[in-house]
Amino acid sequence: MSITSTALVALPTRVGGLVRTARPRQWVKNVLVAAAPLAAARADGATLAATGVAFVAFSCAASAVYFLNDVLDASEDRAHPDKRLRPVAAGIVPERAALAAAAALAVTALALSLAWQPAGAVVLAGYLLVNACYCRWLKHVLIVDMAVVSSGFLLRAAYGGAMAAVPLTRWFLIVIGAAALFAVAGKRFSELARLHADGLTPRPPLDQYSMSYLRFVWQAAGTVAMTVYCLWAFPAHSLTIIPFGLAFLRYAWHIDRAEAGAPESVVFGDRWLLAVSGAWVALFLAPNV
Repeated sequence: MSITSTALVALPTRVGGLVRTARPRQWVKNVLVAAAPLAAARADGATLAATGVAFVAFSCAASAVYFLNDVLDASEDRAHPDKRLRPVAAGIVPERAALAAAAALAVTALALSLAWQPAGAVVLAGYLLVNACYCRWLKHVLIVDMAVVSSGFLLRAAYGGAMAAVPLTRWFLIVIGAAALFAVAGKRFSELARLHADGLTPRPPLDQYSMSYLRFVWQAAGTVAMTVYCLWAFPAHSLTIIPFGLAFLRYAWHIDRAEAGAPESVVFGDRWLLAVSGAWVALFLAPNV
């Protein structure tokens, strides 16, 4: 049974629950749609407009996935000490309303994409399909779960490139993919370390990972991302290698301390990391560096 009877929930509370289920704090991940135009040094009006539309559309698509995920996980979430407070699990948002919101957001995202750039709609449809499978089955499959979550970041970048008609290079895709796996494995590492410290039993498939294995994955992925970026950046963007490497080292420090369970909190809660990232952007956009 849900914590709260849906029949007794006031309209403002239900609307607030819908907003919370959409996870607006997670939309920051969707700035990756600007990665391809940034890498290509494209800042004309049409590109900026395409990137803006891409951000809005992908935010709708990502929220659609969150609504679907919370409906499918509602029964398990009710037994979790923290997730039981999610609006769907708590009965604040009815499951039918959550599914209707998921469908409406997905259709809106696809319609925006199709109207702007059909190629972008294809990429977005792939994202929705992969993540629907993830919510239903793939999140329980060892290793595949990390690969699918990582692909979400790669698809964000690919979608931004498709919407802005920016060709994607193999260097770009490898760096984004490896960096995504670095962050995802680091998140799993931090979650597992925290659960062990609190004496709690990890959920499947997290319970099948070991700390040493996850450490190997995030270290290997980080090494690949930094190495490939250095090979690409030299010599045209040589100076950007310094802040890029420092940013990775700083984030790895958070992972090693089991503090990377919420990547967005790490990025925006660390002024040092924000400063280094800002320096990277400034150097990247500066001519002849």
